[in-house]
Amino acid sequence: PIASTDINPTTLLKLIHSSCLLTRLGCLKRDDFPPPSQVFIMNRNKREKEFYSLDVGDSTFTVLKRYQNLRPIGSGAQGIVCSAYDHNLERNVAIKKLSRPFQNQTHAKRAYRELVLMKCVNHKNIIGLLNVFTPQKTQEEFQDVYLVMELMDANLCQVIQMELDHERLSYLLYQMLCGIKHLHAAGIIHRDLKPSNIVVKSDCTLKILDFGLARTAATGLLMTPYVVTRYYRAPEVILGMGYQANVDIWAVGCILAEMVRHKILFPGRDYIDQWNKVIEQLGTPSQEFLMKLNQSVRTYVENRPRYAGYSFEKLFPDVLFPADSEHNKLKASQARDLLSKMLVIDASKRISVDEALQHAYINVWYDPIEVEAPPPLITDKQLDEREHTVEEWKELIYKEVDWEERTKNGLIRGQPASQAQVQQ
Repeated sequence: PIASTDINPTTLLKLIHSSCLLTRLGCLKRDDFPPPSQVFIMNRNKREKEFYSLDVGDSTFTVLKRYQNLRPIGSGAQGIVCSAYDHNLERNVAIKKLSRPFQNQTHAKRAYRELVLMKCVNHKNIIGLLNVFTPQKTQEEFQDVYLVMELMDANLCQVIQMELDHERLSYLLYQMLCGIKHLHAAGIIHRDLKPSNIVVKSDCTLKILDFGLARTAATGLLMTPYVVTRYYRAPEVILGMGYQANVDIWAVGCILAEMVRHKILFPGRDYIDQWNKVIEQLGTPSQEFLMKLNQSVRTYVENRPRYAGYSFEKLFPDVLFPADSEHNKLKASQARDLLSKMLVIDASKRISVDEALQHAYINVWYDPIEVEAPPPLITDKQLDEREHTVEEWKELIYKEVDWEERTKNGLIRGQPASQAQVQQ
């Protein structure tokens, strides 16, 4: 009865080698039990049998046997994603293999940040983490991190090509804003929302996939830009300015514009071209705004040709929108008004997340349980400011991908986890 599967080998050895338990066992001696090294070898062999490897595109996935029928569904700078069937939970899941998480400090920091935040955040409009594992057995061998998440049907890039009615348009926006508000409540300002990082199901439910830029990872106009999608980044990020929570509202405005137009609103080739695209359509900002810029950036911006910009009626004429809704009284004029309040270059004059949730085009869906959900408890208050060597990041991530917790629960977070598991 002592060698129960509920007790892991390390705990069992401690119990067996304690004098009180040996006294209770009476006839048993220390020599009757295998030495710790032998137990480790036995346990290591058992672990190896729990994994299998499969080639997925240019990558090899080495996953727990509970995950079967792997199919590639997407790839990006942060990793490759497969769909799979989880035999333990009896549901389809998404498995993301982080792309070379220990290649450099930036990759390692991003991997740590994503893992910590996914374990803390619990909201219906943020993707849920179901499990996390590594096939490697020691910290020295540690190379791969696999995140298991809820599986959705499509990302927003695919939805943008569809003709949506006002109900679906406004409901998708409402859910985006609920997710953003929840992140903001934890002090997470995203700054990198884009359609590829927002996923939906066929019933129109929406979830945000990632947690955006760490504060130390932002790039500006005069810095070397990362090879990233910059089309949805707010002017204050492009121009290397300070920012506030409504930086994410700009991205939502760009996404709404793209859903209406079926094409990218500001398709810049780089940050400088991006800025030109913004001012060509919205007009050169006021002198009051220019005075907030760093001197070298201001000099550059002031030397650009001046543009008057276009009215929102001209940028987004009625013909682009679906027919007015009879049921919820949603209209093109309301959607256009929301766009005009979101796509404001000067953040101090841009609508806030709370104001957007109260806008006539959005508030038909307002539910306090969704909007005012308890904020996530982020235990690491210095998450964005932390700086470590790659090896130090590796140690921190290995602790987050804790083997004993995984073998005990097989689940980190998400339905059908118990509340106790969610808190771990």
